[in-house]
Amino acid sequence: MKIKSVIFNPVVRVGLTSLILAIGLNSCNTIWTDQDACPEGASIRFVYDYNMEFADAFNKKVDCLSVLVFDNSGNHITTIEETSEALKDESYRMTLDLEPGDYTLVTYGGLACEESSFNIPSFGTRVSGHISGLYAEMEHDNFVSNDAKHDFYHGIHNLTIRQHKVAEETVYLKKNTNNIKIVLQQISGETITADQFTFSITDDNSYMDAENNVIPKGIVNYQPWTSGDAIVGTAEDGETPVSTVFAEFSTSRLTTGTSPKLVIRSIEKDKDIINIPLNQYLLLLKSEIHEGMESQEFLDRESEWSLVFFLDSGFRWINTHIVVNDWTVRLNHIGL
Repeated sequence: MKIKSVIFNPVVRVGLTSLILAIGLNSCNTIWTDQDACPEGASIRFVYDYNMEFADAFNKKVDCLSVLVFDNSGNHITTIEETSEALKDESYRMTLDLEPGDYTLVTYGGLACEESSFNIPSFGTRVSGHISGLYAEMEHDNFVSNDAKHDFYHGIHNLTIRQHKVAEETVYLKKNTNNIKIVLQQISGETITADQFTFSITDDNSYMDAENNVIPKGIVNYQPWTSGDAIVGTAEDGETPVSTVFAEFSTSRLTTGTSPKLVIRSIEKDKDIINIPLNQYLLLLKSEIHEGMESQEFLDRESEWSLVFFLDSGFRWINTHIVVNDWTVRLNHIGL
């Protein structure tokens, strides 16, 4: 088996292309020629357009690629990795020189990079592995995670190789990582600082099977990978300072099948000031703008989130409205 990655040159002379096609048709579709000379296998293109821009960003976003090949019985044949600058070329294709048959390709973006935040436990590149035992796991420290995750992508594709044919196929990827920025804004003019609060997100989403389903493994306590405070301007009177505290989280895939929770706690008052079901608040944006989109699709397409909460002088959350990704959502019209 020969497996290689190639870049196709988009500049090809029309006359030469026509000649090659004519020769190919004559040599591979008649009974008078040597069929062993005909190429077979697959040319694989990779696309990441499952985002809110609905535009392919594969060559800009995916910096390393791992393709695990399984036969029609689910047995692992081989793993191909690409970590070079070739991935940045829009004409990049991966060529698989496979024998005729049915295959399943499980593709990960971000797994083979040195800074990867995910691994494949107890699998690696074992030839004897079965697809039923394939899991991708987010790295954590005893179910505590406080680092900025390297972007991680997944795709699965069924492939059929026919005799003396080169299959041209496309693998579509989904992003499995999120960055969530939380902002507290004090409206009374008092100054607030980051050391007055603790922030956490909890979710059971560190383990995913070959089809990208989240499998229960244990609750992860996400802590901010960065936090701070800032005066961001003045109020409408031109004098009252607008004081804010922020915290950013990096998480694994968000799904409607789990129940992530955001908790913000006042250290001085020793009590929660915000304790909410995170997904329900993120999905408020969908109801305003993308009403027709399925909730899971919305959570998968969006990966950069920001939520702004407003506090009064007693550190009480003014829960009449919040800002989600720069859109104001009024909560008094929503049954939460």
